[in-house]
Amino acid sequence: MSGTRSTGVRAALFAVPLVVSLLGTAAAPAGAATSRPGPSLTCRGQGVDPRAQVRYRAETVVHAPLHTIWKLQTDVERWPSWQGPVASAERLDHGRLRPGSAFRWTTPLPPNPATTATSLDITSTVQQLKRESCIRWTGPAVAEGLHIDGVHVWNFTEVEGGVRVSTEETHTGPQVDADVPTATAILRQGLDGWLHDLKTTAEAIAEAIAGADADRS
Repeated sequence: MSGTRSTGVRAALFAVPLVVSLLGTAAAPAGAATSRPGPSLTCRGQGVDPRAQVRYRAETVVHAPLHTIWKLQTDVERWPSWQGPVASAERLDHGRLRPGSAFRWTTPLPPNPATTATSLDITSTVQQLKRESCIRWTGPAVAEGLHIDGVHVWNFTEVEGGVRVSTEETHTGPQVDADVPTATAILRQGLDGWLHDLKTTAEAIAEAIAGADADRS
């Protein structure tokens, strides 16, 4: 790869950190999520792409009821209300999220040398799902000059005082494969941020409900 092309790829990756995480969010405060290397997460026996060089796994404990966390994560069209980088989100089917459900969302693209596009379009399809337990979706994130194929797995496990939310994602594509360390670092930032926003929002909802119940008692 020529020096010019390598510089362009690296600049493009750094210009779109939320893009490379397939809808990640801003970097979380230290300690909000914990990296967990080890066996890959699965949902109904299926996991991330075993061939992918770019991968990241993390988890956090959310002090909120499982049903609250699950609703936030699966009510796709409300993602923009608690994830700032989500410009729009729409379901391509109706009803509860289920295997075969598809959804499309967009996130702004700042100026960068890889593309003249101003937004990234992401379309994901749920492949496996077990209610209040796990979700696995796949799909591309695309813009002119940029293509990323992602596989994303989420696990939800009740623990004392809350729910352990674990997530793992892999990416493949010319841009991310050209600079695996950078792409992995950006993916880490995105997933840690997503976990942080999910934790913050779910815990705020749980606290508000508890306060309302206390006022009525």
